[in-house]
Amino acid sequence: MPRILTLTLTLLYCFPAISFGQIHKLSWITDAQTPPTGEFEIAPLSHWQANLDQVVTTRRGWEKPASRGSRSVRQIIEQRWLDYLGPLATQPRTLPKLEVLERKVVDQVERTLVKYEILPGDFVEAYILKPIKLQTKVPGIVVLHSTVENSIDLPAGIDGRPEEYHGLGAAQRGMVAIVPRNYLWPTNYGIKPGEMAADFLKKYSESKGMARMLYDSLVATDILEAMPEVDSRKLGCVGHSLGAKEVLYLAAFDKRIKATVFSEGGIGTRFSNWDAPWYLGDSINQSFHHDHEELLALIAPRPFLLIAGDSADGDRSWPYIAKAMAVYKFYTNKPAIAFYNHRTGHPLTKEAEKRSYQWLTEALNHSP
Repeated sequence: MPRILTLTLTLLYCFPAISFGQIHKLSWITDAQTPPTGEFEIAPLSHWQANLDQVVTTRRGWEKPASRGSRSVRQIIEQRWLDYLGPLATQPRTLPKLEVLERKVVDQVERTLVKYEILPGDFVEAYILKPIKLQTKVPGIVVLHSTVENSIDLPAGIDGRPEEYHGLGAAQRGMVAIVPRNYLWPTNYGIKPGEMAADFLKKYSESKGMARMLYDSLVATDILEAMPEVDSRKLGCVGHSLGAKEVLYLAAFDKRIKATVFSEGGIGTRFSNWDAPWYLGDSINQSFHHDHEELLALIAPRPFLLIAGDSADGDRSWPYIAKAMAVYKFYTNKPAIAFYNHRTGHPLTKEAEKRSYQWLTEALNHSP
């Protein structure tokens, strides 16, 4: 084989082509990758500042160890956060047995309420929503709910603001969705964060509350991936507020997730209550001196959309996008990371909802 051809094949093997649907063709993508004007206006960077004495400027520098037996910059960052979260974040999982509690068909969508054991003696419920007529495998979406009394009923489309019916909306657009209940809700109605977090931290004292949320979302992804109707190569996630916090960690630590929508979760560790015991605790602002641009970098080059409303997130969130975009550009000159600020407060708007579905369907190469 000619030397040039051998070299070409080697490079393709080491650095496969990056393709994420037609995101670059979205009518609003240019604006969503342009720095907002004002105090937080900074251009996307061309390098990643790994630490004070290490600047990364290439994909090889990001992914490849500097020497035999060492770890790459990416691996170092990933392990640092996993160590911080605690052992539950990487605890081996088994696919749980699903107990069907209820099944209904609403507007051409089958909505099934299931129950399963997430940890020994600890059960959660989740809705699985899918179109009643499927002729081929379709994308699967993990939908993580916000801080509302009715927990999973909201994204399942049973009750609440239609803009947050992400589970129902995904199924209406020809995808399969799973909507698991967060551990802070002992039942589907009524949140008890202090009580539930204290109970968890007593049992798993070496892990953070966010480790439990990550573990739960990983199990939900396992369930979704195992469904015969789901194309396991096309998994995405979406979350608003509390749910956004969860999808950030799910996407960062699970490469099965190929597209993410993060809405008003507070991307900066000081933007919202990340120091609550059910998330990361006091240490996030006292002894662990790292922030979430590192998690965004771990997600690269997979599509990530941050939706802000000038509440938990706003123009102040742009620097996180700009920093992560440097890593995205190590992979492609059409980075799949974007920022949209609707400027109307914390609740999701109709336009933000529309862009959420556009992002997921385009990134996952799905035609509703």
